Formats: sequence, C-alpha cells, structure tokens
Amino acid sequence: MSLGQFSVPSPVNEPAFGYEPGTLARTALEAELRRQAQTYREVTPIIGGQRGATTPITPITMPHAHGRRLGGWSGATPDDVKRAIEAALAAKPSWMALPWEERAAVFLRAANLLRGKYRDRLNAATMLGQSKTAHQAEIDSACELIDFFTFNVHFLGRIMAEQPHSPVGQWNRMEARPLDGFVFAVSPFNFTAIAGNLPTAPALCGNTVVWKPASTAIWSGAVVMELLEEAGLPPGVINFVPGPAAEISSVVLASEHFGGVHFTGSTDVFQSLWHTIGSNLRQYRQYPRIVGETGGKDFVFAHGSADLDALVVALLRGAFEYQGQKCSAASRAYIPSDLWPVVRERLGDLLPQIRVGDVADLRNFMGAVIDKRSFTKLRDAIGEAKARVGQGVGEVLGGFCDDREGWFIHPTVIVAEDPHYRTMQEELFGPVLTIHVYPEREYIETLELCEASSRYALTGAIFARDRYAITQAAERLRFAAGNFYVNDKPTGAVVGQQPFGGSRASGTNDKAGSLWNLGRWISPRTIKENFMPPTEWRYPFMG
Repeated sequence: MSLGQFSVPSPVNEPAFGYEPGTLARTALEAELRRQAQTYREVTPIIGGQRGATTPITPITMPHAHGRRLGGWSGATPDDVKRAIEAALAAKPSWMALPWEERAAVFLRAANLLRGKYRDRLNAATMLGQSKTAHQAEIDSACELIDFFTFNVHFLGRIMAEQPHSPVGQWNRMEARPLDGFVFAVSPFNFTAIAGNLPTAPALCGNTVVWKPASTAIWSGAVVMELLEEAGLPPGVINFVPGPAAEISSVVLASEHFGGVHFTGSTDVFQSLWHTIGSNLRQYRQYPRIVGETGGKDFVFAHGSADLDALVVALLRGAFEYQGQKCSAASRAYIPSDLWPVVRERLGDLLPQIRVGDVADLRNFMGAVIDKRSFTKLRDAIGEAKARVGQGVGEVLGGFCDDREGWFIHPTVIVAEDPHYRTMQEELFGPVLTIHVYPEREYIETLELCEASSRYALTGAIFARDRYAITQAAERLRFAAGNFYVNDKPTGAVVGQQPFGGSRASGTNDKAGSLWNLGRWISPRTIKENFMPPTEWRYPFMG
C-alpha cells in the first residue's frame, strides 16, 4: 500500500573515474585485480535464492592469459531450468504486489552499492573475465550499469504518471501491470551493463526473470547477482542459469508461462528464438514480447570537408576499443579519394603505437578477443585478406595475430578496392576495420552504396564540416542506423542521452536505456469508473 504520490531521485549520468597514475582509484583497482586473479572461485546456478550443487566444472580463464584459471562454473541442467521457471512464478505474486516505488528502491540501492564497495569488484571481474581495459570496464560495468538502474527508475515513474483524460462524471486510470508469466533474459559477453540491464529492467516493472548469461561472462555475471542480492532483491525474482544456450532455451520456450524474451546477441540466434516462439505460439498464455538487439556492420562515412584529426581518432577508437567487440564498433568506413593519402599516412603511423596485452597493465589500449573461436575466425579473415591483395584488396595494415599466451588480434585495417568485399558486409566482431576509398566526386552515389551494402542498421557516423553534406547523409542514411552520429565515433551511447538500438537485422529497436524499452515489459490495464451511470436504456434520438 502506498501512502503518498512519490517522485524518484533525479538521475544523473555517473561520472567515470580516469584511473590516472598515482590516484587512489587506480591503486584500489590494481589491488582488486591482484586479489581476484589469486582467488579461485566456483560459480553455480542461483535458483530461488539458492546456490546449486557443484557439478562438473567448466574453467573460467582470462582471454589475455588463457592458461590461467580464475575459477570454474557449472551449468544448469534441464531440471534446473524447470525449477528456475517455478521459482520465478512462485516469486511473482508478492513481487508484483509491492508498490512500484518499493521495487524501485532495490535498484536505487544497487546503484549506490555499485558506486561504492562493488565498483572495483565488478570492474575487476569484467577486466579479468572479458579482457576489458580499466577505461572500458569503468564506462561499462560501473557507469552504464549505474545509469541503467537509476534512469530506469526515472522512466518507470514517468510511465506511472502518464494517465488518461477524465471528463466530468468519470475517473479514468491506467495501471502498469507486469506481463503474464515470466521473462527470459539472454545476455552477451561484451557488456556487463547490458547483462545487468536485461533481467533488471523487466524485474523493475514487476516481472520475474530467468536469466541466462553468456558462458564467457560468468565471472562478472555472478558479481552482478551478489550485488542485487545485497541490494535486497527477493529470492526468485531473478534466477541465474548459466549453461548451454540451446538446452536452456528449449526448456524455457516450451513453457506455457513464457511471457517474453529480452535478448542481446547474434542475429542468427535471435532469429532462431523468434522462429521457435512462432512455432509454439498457440501454447502460450499470452503473445510473448520479443525484444532483441543483435549485430551490426557499423560505418564511418567521411565527406571531403571532414576534420582529419577527428576522423582518424574516431576510426581508431571506434574500431579498436575493446578489440572491436562492440555491436556498435566501426567496422567499415568510406573515405574520399582526396582525403585518403593523409588518412592512410596517419593510420600507418598510429597503428603501431597501439599497445596490446594484459589489461591489468593499464598502459595497454587493447586486450584479447574473448575466446579461441573468435580468434580463429578473425585470424582466418585477416589471412584471407592478405592473400587477396591485388584481387579486390588494396593492402592490409597491421593484422598480427598471436595466441601463445592470450587470444591477441592486433588492430587491422583492410583497404578494400571492392566495396562489396566480404569484410565490408559481414560482421566479424573484432579489431578489423575495412576501408573503401571512393571517388571524391561520387559522394551521393557512395552514400547510397553504404545504405544498401549491409543487412544491419545499428550505428553509423558522418564526418563533415559542410552542412549540406551532413543533411544529405542524414537523409539518405535515415534507415541505415538506429543510432546516427555527426562528427563522432559510432560507439559510446549513454543511457538517457542516446537510447540504443537498431532495426533491420540489428534488432527490434526498442532502445535500451529509455522509456521505450521499459514499456515493453508492461501490460497496461485501463480502469473506467463512472460516477453517474445511466438509469434509462432509451437514447434521446428514439423519442
């Protein structure tokens, strides 16, 4: 029962620590990195608040030091998944009956815990388990996850306040109910904040959740669960079930109580889930909500009036931060022929300066790609490009690959003479940028080529000083990117500032970090109360 109409604290984007040498923040993070690297830990499913029994353990290793084990994890069995569904359904009546501000308080407390005692812990887990640098971990597992918690509470408050018009003699109200059943959250390895948001956004709205984390992000996922438990999240509201995706999904999607999926991952996996949901549609108690953000083949497009310094920095940061393992990473670029000689010279000078190695050494700009499978795919694509120089490929800059200690792919630039060369069109998910040099007088034609060259439509950027050129790009590339940047790299969307998501093969464009996404986890009910109900069945026109 609520005894007041409450307003929530105004959200402010969390400032990022710089971790400069000699600072207390850097010293504390380095100490936590050493502690975690030296502490073996086992992670099991968490169902109804209970840790599972230890079963055969899969190693948790560091991508940048794949011979070193952080710990091990045991996957959920089909019976575990069934118990997780039962736990979610059992927890739902009391969770959704809580006043919304009481649910909100759990996530506001989680945000404050993450600002304090959990900041180093979650950042270090993300660095060691997912090979993120201190900066990349800070803007992800600290700042963005704090922002998701606080801004989602703000957005839910706005949704609750959105009420219909009531004429004289009536009172019309709108309830923000949760969905029927439970929500299935499927999270990726590359952003701890996304992994934290996918189950908690539906939970904030009164839903209960079965959460399958990526198998390559178990270490940080377990810390997120501990954070939520300490913040007061009741048992069973979010159930943590790591394990094989196909086995877990087959049990979840077979349940009549399946209410929706909140997904970030590959396009092919998302399409497979959607196909299964469609095949099972008649058995569900409601039409499930399907929300997904998938792949990208994100572009940087330069006009002849572009600022060269800004363009080159955007290419380097946009393509190579976090080893290009962002769905928003710049992976293709279109550079006019009159700018290319200078851009080529600067890239050639700067690529060798990018340090690649152990992320615990804070001087490094890049770590390792996530696992052997990713390393092999990228190494083969780079090798193929080198073999095709003179046959659709102009040259390859960088491209050194080394898997002796970690899954290291050094920054690589492929210059594609053929604008339809496969790395201009296919998502590789690694530190490989493919550049096509277009005739400087064919700006409009190349915009149209860019728009038509990819099945994805996630992020993209235009670099130009010429306002007419910017407007032309914005018009012709309107449906090529759900997040479009002018004179900025196509990565780094901030909660509350640039709601994130794309369309076409990039997802349902439900904009994580916005009111639009939160509304997908609500099933509204309209209530009309009539204070003067009619007492005569005849209408006046019948006289």
